[in-house]
Formats: sequence, structure tokens, C-alpha cells
Amino acid sequence: MLESMMKETSSEHEKSVLELHDLPGGAKAFFLVAKFCYGVKMELTAPNVVGLRCAAEHLQMTENYGEGNLIMQTEHFLNHVFSYWTDTLKALKTCEEVLPFAEELHITSRSIHSLVLKVADQSLVSFPVSTSQSVTQSPDDAEVWNGISLTPKTSGEDWWFEDVSSLSLPLYKRFMQGASARQMKPKRIAESLVYYAKKHIPLLGSQATSQNGNSSSLKSTISTPSEADQRNLIEEIVELLPNEKGIAPTKFLLGCLRAAMALYASSSCCANLEKRIGAQLDEADLEDLLIPNIGYSMETLHDIDCVHRMLDHFMIVEHDVIDSTSNDIEEEGRIIGGSQPQSPMAKVANLIDSYLAEVAPDVNVKLPKFQSLAAVIPDYARTLDDGVYRAIGIYLKVQKQIYIFLSMSCK
Repeated sequence: MLESMMKETSSEHEKSVLELHDLPGGAKAFFLVAKFCYGVKMELTAPNVVGLRCAAEHLQMTENYGEGNLIMQTEHFLNHVFSYWTDTLKALKTCEEVLPFAEELHITSRSIHSLVLKVADQSLVSFPVSTSQSVTQSPDDAEVWNGISLTPKTSGEDWWFEDVSSLSLPLYKRFMQGASARQMKPKRIAESLVYYAKKHIPLLGSQATSQNGNSSSLKSTISTPSEADQRNLIEEIVELLPNEKGIAPTKFLLGCLRAAMALYASSSCCANLEKRIGAQLDEADLEDLLIPNIGYSMETLHDIDCVHRMLDHFMIVEHDVIDSTSNDIEEEGRIIGGSQPQSPMAKVANLIDSYLAEVAPDVNVKLPKFQSLAAVIPDYARTLDDGVYRAIGIYLKVQKQIYIFLSMSCK
């Protein structure tokens, strides 16, 4: 094809320039193609083989124009690359540089499929010192391999988390969808999603590293994505999370909810997170529930309505559990209040009472809102009423001070 294009151009003009603006891989790929055409040895590597494969296809460098042509050699080398974990990752990352050519040749999907298979079966994983092939147009050089396999250094089921976290979101999403289709354990999928989110969303990463004092080093190695990218990422992560209860840590989900609100993520994303958190609200910490109110009204310091919705979700789930084990709510209440003081319902009751005490000093908290949240907890769930009475006392004291202040102002 390249030869025919040059003939056409030269026949029209005595001195002509052939421009290949749409050549996959650009100037780098063309330079290697030129070396190949002139019989100069070049090295095929994991980072350059995808661009060369696409360029060869675009230039129709098939066996019809000579045995051992570039399509055959790059395709052969790609199959070799797919034998190795690290090199497949390198090749996959370069697919985005030559879209949609890599998609049309199914290189992207083949790379992802190769990675998924290796995650599903660690015995398939190999790590080469270097994977390369020296080639010229001579068929005698087509089988010159220079790869050495090492024993895979993999340990545990999370060995691949860091590697796949270096993928862009579109590629990572396709990888996770492929892993899910291969019946990977939902717990592993969720753990990988948590790892990816913490690495690429600063609001989550800072929470994870502040406890270890490593936040500065993390920021120095990872560029901060735009708010739009972070918003899209958190929406995708939440959508990819398996639906099972407890599949992700409650602290992480609450961190995601805070980040989603701060980034103005979609209402469906926030509602999804609230429902997930509500199902396992008994595992939440008080400090994580103190979500700043960033809504349009901002009438209170903390988003009490959000906590109310999560509590409603919890009560729905808990009532389903009670209904499946007992038809007598009062009997269930005696069990919770007696022999099982640390039941989920009792934990949530203590948590909400503590939450009420924290938001009570806010002068903008109206009585109906305060009462409504306190009333969601059934009487039998509170082994002691000290917590709710303490919250009520703080609230009344603040309201009394406001009343006194207003009375004095009117005089």
C-alpha cells in the first residue's frame, strides 16, 4: 500500500511529499516500519508492538507482499507478549494511543482477556526480564526471541491490585467486568475497586494515608485528576461494586459518600452509597457520620437528612432480619435488650444517640428534625436511655440559651 501511494503521489508531481497523518503510532511507528522495509534490524517490544501491529494493518503489510511481512511478525510477537503479565500490561496501556485501530484488531480485548485469565489462575503468570524480538524482513530472523522467564513473585490474592490500578479508568473498568464474568469472588473485586479508588481519588487517598503519615509521598507520585474525572471515577466505582452486604468497609463507603457529595456526583450514586451504608450502619464510627452539609440550603452544619435516610435503610434491613427469625417484635426486643446487648440494632441505637449529642449544639437544628431522627430507633433497641437523654439535655440547653438571648434582644 505504501509503495502504491508513493507511486500515485510521484506521478502527479515531479517533487512530491507523502503525508501519512492517519498512520497509527505516528512518527515512531513509521520510523520502525521504514527500518523494517529497508531490512534494518529493529526490536519489537511490549510498548511498541501494538502501534506497529496497527500500522502494519493500515499499510496492508500482508504475506501477499512477501513472506514474513510485518503483520505476521507483529501478530506472532503479540501472542508471545500475552504469555507474560507485565508485558501484557505494557501492551494494553499503549492501546489507547492507537484507538480505534487496536479495537478493530481486538488487541485491547485480547490483552484484557489475557490479564483476567492470569488473575483467575496464578499458575499462568510469568514475568520476563525482557521480552523483545529482533526482526528484519528476512524470514530467517523471525524467530529470534530474547525473553527469559522468572518464577512469578506473587503472594496472596491481592498481588495484582497495584498493577491493574495503573490502568486508565476505561481499561480498568473493562478488566473488572471481565473478572466478574469469570466468576471472580465478589470480595476480591470489591477490594480491588477500593484500592483503585483510594489511589486515584485524593479525598479517599488522604484518608487512607493520613493515619500512616504517608500522604505527602503519595501526592508526589500521583498527579491529581480533575474534579470531573474524580466525579466520573467515583460514580463508576460505586456502580461496579458487587451488591452483597458488607462487600466493602463501611468506613470506605462513608468516605466515598463524603467525596461524592463534595464532587457533586449524581443523585443515584449518592443514593446507592446511602443504601449500602445503611445496610451495615452498625459498623460505622461516629466521626464518619458527621458529614458536612454542603447542600443548597445548608441550614445545619451536618447533613442530618443523609444520616436519617441511612438509618431508614438500616431499619428496613433489620426488620427483614427480624421478620425472618421471629414474628414477635416484642420478643425480639427482649432478646436484643437482654442477652445480646451488642446486636446490630443495639449498636446503631448507641451510635444514633451519640450522633444526636454531637449535632444538638447546632442552633439551626429544628425540633421536628431532632425528634424525627431520635424516634426512628424503637424503644426496645435502647438498653439504657442515658444516651438519648444526654442528647436531649444538650439540645434543650442550647435552645433555652437561644430563647433567653431572643427575649433580651426584644426588650
